Amino acid sequence: MDKVITSAAEAVALIPDGASLAVGGFGLCGIPSALIQALLERGTTDLTVVSNNCGVDDRGLGVLLQARRIVRATSSYVGENKEFARQYLSGEIELELVPQGTLAERLRAGGCGIPAFFTPAGVGTQVAEGGLPWRYDAEGAVTVASPKKEVREFRGAEYVLEEAITTDFALVRAVRGDRHGNLVFAKSARNFNPLAAMAGRVTIAEVEELVEPGELDPDTVHLPGVFVQSVLPLSAAEAADKRIEKVTVRRVPAVVDGAPGQPGARRGRN
Repeated sequence: MDKVITSAAEAVALIPDGASLAVGGFGLCGIPSALIQALLERGTTDLTVVSNNCGVDDRGLGVLLQARRIVRATSSYVGENKEFARQYLSGEIELELVPQGTLAERLRAGGCGIPAFFTPAGVGTQVAEGGLPWRYDAEGAVTVASPKKEVREFRGAEYVLEEAITTDFALVRAVRGDRHGNLVFAKSARNFNPLAAMAGRVTIAEVEELVEPGELDPDTVHLPGVFVQSVLPLSAAEAADKRIEKVTVRRVPAVVDGAPGQPGARRGRN
């Protein structure tokens, strides 16, 4: 079955207002930026998103936040987005913070048809005991808080019950994919993209390189095509458009006409 679609606008056309989305990526690595931009341009709103993080102020899911398109987020880290913090603390958005490993397993469990599981992460904290602020009002009072979860003992240790996550749609990005939807992810992009794809009832994948069926070594496939309904090939420019979340630089060592660090050395800078 050929699952290729020709444009990002066509890819997101079936996503309605109020839909829930699992969105892949780790920081700004492997984010489905073309699909997110298409959602922004389409005007889709009242979205509930599940993603490891929520982009930065002007990139990734951050562009949907800026446009007030997201009403609820389930994430493990949102610290790089000042607009997210502002909306959350002013009561404009609901946030469920989840330990990162737990979030990954909740997505995987949803994709595997496992309704819930027990984990030691969060035992003895508000994750298990409840009371984490999910939503504030404009005055800073908590209006929605996390519920208490079941805790059970196994072999002398306590574990908290976590429910699986499934969503209406999933948006992911792969470095390579074929027309059947088999996908390969690169490095850090593999952390959440396969899990998000599994959790979506309808999964749309943008791919940097589209290959023909049979060209991918089956041993290199990270996600089989059974989890993917649509494949969007990116242009060369779209595939190359990758932003570094935090640029870290170092000083160039002092250099002289001879050995470094001698009197009269000319200090370089980047």
